[in-house]
Amino acid sequence: MPPSDLAPTRRASPDRPPSRPDLARFPVLSAMLALALTLALTSGGYGYHRDELYFRMLDPAWGYVDQPPLTPLMVQALSAIVDQPWAIRVPAILAAAGSVPVMALITRELGGGRNAQSLAAWGYASASTPLLMGHVMLTASLDLLVWPAIGLLMIRAFLRNQDRWWYATGVVVGLSMYNKLLVAGLLVSFAVGLLITGPRTALWSRGALAAAGLALVVGAPNLLYQATHGWPQVTMGAALSGNNAGEVRATMWLFLVVLLGPFQVPVWIAGLVSLWCRPTWRPVRFLAAAFPVLLLLAFAVGGQIYYPSGLLAVLYAAGCVPAAAFLAGRTVWRRTMVAGLALNAVIAGVIALPLLPEPVLGVSPVPGINQLAADQIGWPAYVRQIAEVHRTQAPGTVIITSNYGEAGAVARYGPDLGLPHPYSGHNELYFAAQPPEGSTTAIIVGGQADSVRRLFEACRVAATLDNGVGVDNEEQGRPIMVCTEPLRPWSETWPSFQHFD
Repeated sequence: MPPSDLAPTRRASPDRPPSRPDLARFPVLSAMLALALTLALTSGGYGYHRDELYFRMLDPAWGYVDQPPLTPLMVQALSAIVDQPWAIRVPAILAAAGSVPVMALITRELGGGRNAQSLAAWGYASASTPLLMGHVMLTASLDLLVWPAIGLLMIRAFLRNQDRWWYATGVVVGLSMYNKLLVAGLLVSFAVGLLITGPRTALWSRGALAAAGLALVVGAPNLLYQATHGWPQVTMGAALSGNNAGEVRATMWLFLVVLLGPFQVPVWIAGLVSLWCRPTWRPVRFLAAAFPVLLLLAFAVGGQIYYPSGLLAVLYAAGCVPAAAFLAGRTVWRRTMVAGLALNAVIAGVIALPLLPEPVLGVSPVPGINQLAADQIGWPAYVRQIAEVHRTQAPGTVIITSNYGEAGAVARYGPDLGLPHPYSGHNELYFAAQPPEGSTTAIIVGGQADSVRRLFEACRVAATLDNGVGVDNEEQGRPIMVCTEPLRPWSETWPSFQHFD
């Protein structure tokens, strides 16, 4: 093992950067390419995720009620070129693959040599989170790259004492605002970590203030949209918390084991402890203090279980340094680690990727573990069933779906079946359009159907959604209901369909 796997990282002066090991190019690049190839080969499996269908149908805008514009704009642009799942997932694949060398660079920055960097690259490339988020094009997919990159830049800013890394951090944070405002949670965690461990003066240093200014300037258009539209992200966050908080708060602790995989847990725990205890890592000790702060924020917000994953990845990269030192000369332990990572890769692949045939998926435990997989199943079948009902109705019958996934599926597959553009009260679609006055018949699709039947003179269940493969997702078994004669004008009825989640 190279000596750098055991050597501490020296703090630098501005004119003398720290002595760092060489980048382990072959193992790092091979891990990156292996992940990219795996994601590319499986990117066409199953079908669109509900969020992808939603992003695809939105009109281009500076922002939306439920998110900033970057990911929807990417999906819209790519679907205009090739309207297939594999095409719109290219940015997700690139983000996942790009996060692999970032992990190795964090390890290298902390003194990790070839073995430590190899562990960081291959261990992360075969972990659950990059496989999950790299397979579908979600806002969280881009965060695979953004959050670890911010961690790397902050580590360099403190270890190298060079303001240029602060400036780079500010630019990346500003750009990330166009994808998600959740980066604020990471920054708050860092700030509290610095208050706990120091150096506290860093919070008002020239580099930190410049970084804050750059982030605000780069992210200004998105912030301006939020301010001029009543801060819709606050409303959306409250809605997510109201819907998800109980489940998230109960399961997020278990998912700390699942996010990277059980065999990576000792490594990121080693990173957490080492960041706190190693004297040579004292300048970045705030990362260890920031992690429990981020967990408490995630618990309080109760939005999604994956919120801590970005900082967890940084801890894992740090933990590869002591892990590689421990494994040096311990052949049995090293073989056990390799076998464990290989097993973890197989399990993560089966859970995260479309490796199981759809009929097998329906009888497997995977949909219960990975909601992303369940949300890719059945969309063409559901739209065909809606079309069968629509063909029996009079011209001018409108289609109202209960959620944006159903609306996106009708918008994608419906035109070939003669279906009109759908309406939905879910998130941004509520503001996009409402049924025209004079429409007397509506096909109500999905879980909202029963709750709105009181708004019509008569309603009847015409069919039931069935994906045909037994996958239990949000649509399976839900009604397709035909309702006639709304009791009030649509301008008064439409607010009853609105919901944020």
